[in-house]
Amino acid sequence: MTGSTENQSLDVATGPDVIQGYLKTLDMSPGVYRMLDSESRVLYVGKARNLRARVSNYARPTGHSARIARMIANTASMMFLTTRTETEALLLEQNLIKQLKPKFNVLLRDDKSFPNILVTADHDYPQIKKHRGAKKEKGNYYGPFASAGAVNRTLSQLQRVFLLRDCSDAMFESRTRPCLQYQIKRCSAPCVGKISPDEYRQTVKDAEQFLRGKTTAIQARLASDMGAASEAMEFERAAALRDRIKALTQVQTAQGINPKGVAEADIIALHLEGGQACVQVFFIRANQNWGNRDYYPRVGPDVEAAEVLEAFIGQFYDTKEPPRQLILSHEIENPDLMTDALSGKLGRRVELTVPQRGEKAELVDGALRNARESLARKMAETASQARLMKGIAEAFDLAAPPERIEVYDNSHIQGAFAVGAMIVAGAEGFLKNQYRKFNIRGEDLTPGDDFGMMKEVLTRRFKRLIHEDPDRKAGQWPDLLLIDGGAGQVSAVREILSTYGVKDIAMVGVAKGIDRDAGKEEFYRTGKPTFALRHNDPVLYFVQRLRDEAHRFAIGTHRAKRAKAIGATPLDDVPGVGASRKRALLAHFGSAKAVARANLSDLKAVEGVSGALAEKIYDYFHERG
Repeated sequence: MTGSTENQSLDVATGPDVIQGYLKTLDMSPGVYRMLDSESRVLYVGKARNLRARVSNYARPTGHSARIARMIANTASMMFLTTRTETEALLLEQNLIKQLKPKFNVLLRDDKSFPNILVTADHDYPQIKKHRGAKKEKGNYYGPFASAGAVNRTLSQLQRVFLLRDCSDAMFESRTRPCLQYQIKRCSAPCVGKISPDEYRQTVKDAEQFLRGKTTAIQARLASDMGAASEAMEFERAAALRDRIKALTQVQTAQGINPKGVAEADIIALHLEGGQACVQVFFIRANQNWGNRDYYPRVGPDVEAAEVLEAFIGQFYDTKEPPRQLILSHEIENPDLMTDALSGKLGRRVELTVPQRGEKAELVDGALRNARESLARKMAETASQARLMKGIAEAFDLAAPPERIEVYDNSHIQGAFAVGAMIVAGAEGFLKNQYRKFNIRGEDLTPGDDFGMMKEVLTRRFKRLIHEDPDRKAGQWPDLLLIDGGAGQVSAVREILSTYGVKDIAMVGVAKGIDRDAGKEEFYRTGKPTFALRHNDPVLYFVQRLRDEAHRFAIGTHRAKRAKAIGATPLDDVPGVGASRKRALLAHFGSAKAVARANLSDLKAVEGVSGALAEKIYDYFHERG
């Protein structure tokens, strides 16, 4: 049902006349406005240098694009927030778009944080590692990298060249002999004294110089050191230095795009086609390509490139630090405003440029080619996905192709470390940002009770759905549930749905046939006979992919939970004992068990442990005993 039909049935006024009524309450201040439909759902968020002038444009009955005309026709009310400057309005607008996800705005749907490389600063032998999230740990951060894969590749290269450790501090302290990384020449084994502190500090310095793009000086120094080692007849050391120079040369050769005239920039290219958009972002830092990523913002059929690119930039850098320069494929609507907003965020000047020739233009051309090819693949996949959704509807007697499929699975080892997993698929494939994991909490469950675990997962899922979206307007309710299991699992889930009054969601149990072969799956539905699809049916393959993805996610979640539990110690639960004090205690006593047995005077002797904390630790373990 369209918004306009709803408005008519509810007899709520909408359209230009409603908007006209707000003009007498508005002045010429800058600010942000929201347009809402008859059910108070936000249709659009916009900013204005002059609110009165902008709103008066919407009050005109003609002269709008088809998209804006539909939006105006559905507008039943408006909300306003004034700001001191138009730059503030721009920042607020993009923040509200991300929060409210209005129907008629350009929306960036994938907004994950990016990983960095961290060289720690709180240890005599600094660790080099991948870091994601808030930069709270002491050390030097290098990034962002486009993906975890880009970071891992760079870390692997750094280890080959500079032999820096990547082990945790706790593992470092516990080593008595070199690990495998030393044997395969990926670490200099500082943990057992195979390298002096001064030498290790120099390699850390070299690695950081490399991450800043200053590789020529590193190669010159290594070559000089190799020559000196040869003259001193330290042939083993000379050979090691030769290998590092060779590895460094290979790294530089393998990096691909390494612009000479662009030290720090994000290259952002947009391709629009058929009412869809792809934005390709290349990350250039220290004259090196640190990876690229594609995005598919939600757009309408009649939006202009300038609007899409401005919306993307505003939302993309809302939670990220911009580089010194953005190299764009198209002009944006308000370049001066965006420059002021990003410069204020970074604390120094950010330049926006649309190059026409030279190296920067060549970089944009490469990003545009990637955007064009990525969108073509995405559109082909979407068309294929639409056919599969139609096939699902036909196979399972659904009234229409499902827009949201939820697939559930459990994982455990004889009941231990039990987790439930939910994956989501829609018209555009797997929606990984909507996957959910459930730590099984039921204390009265029999270990390995799959029925009980599935009941708990579905109970928690639908209880939350009913609380957060009782009217089913947020797009979070599934059209189809796929359950890993047969008649018993289907019956258990149907019982849960009935408890919450949910009777209109289709559900199918997927179980392997008698001989457990993939390809002979049987499908179970309430009140209907069991059936199977033909062996080469594309819908069968699709269901297998859905089930396998749910199984993969459940297994991964289970393994992470098990690994965390195995790595835990009783010290984790002692108030006041953080990571550094835990390391100090383990290094001093050798094990958590020894800490628990230690007397008060021994605990007070540990470096970094105060008398008061020593008493806390002692009381904790002895009160437990």
